[in-house]
Amino acid sequence: MSDSTTAPSPVVLEAWFDLQCPDCFQALDDLHALRARYGDRLDVRLRHFPLAKNKHAYAAAQAAEEAFDQGRGWAYAEALLARTADLAERGEPVLLEVAAGLGLDAEEFDTALIDGRHLLTVDADQAEGQALKVTGTPTYLIGGERLDGGKSQEGLRARIEEIADRLLAD
Repeated sequence: MSDSTTAPSPVVLEAWFDLQCPDCFQALDDLHALRARYGDRLDVRLRHFPLAKNKHAYAAAQAAEEAFDQGRGWAYAEALLARTADLAERGEPVLLEVAAGLGLDAEEFDTALIDGRHLLTVDADQAEGQALKVTGTPTYLIGGERLDGGKSQEGLRARIEEIADRLLAD
């Protein structure tokens, strides 16, 4: 018998991002609106899909995983996405600057990028994304449905809300 006071499990929204992708930066507005609307009822999970055309995206994904280990993953991802042009131009020093700017241990970031401790997580995300037929970023997965924002983000938030509302009603 279940306890009726237990809150329902949140709906999971997987956001497949490339942290050097300007479209992913634009998608943050939608994520902020979704978090404001659903709060704890929506669990937004960052999944990594670094694109080959963005030469620092793979290192950025590893750095974001280090930020999650240090307790500031989403703050780091958002701060980094605000600097996609800077990252494209200057590369890995930007990853350490963003970490330091958030009060994270930048030296530990540098070590993590050298020792590759987050490679398996990033590789696993990328492999899973390929299996799900993710081809561009941002792409979302909610309720078993893949929504591709790599071509256009038009109407995506409304579609995510429609699916989330249905899942939360069940």
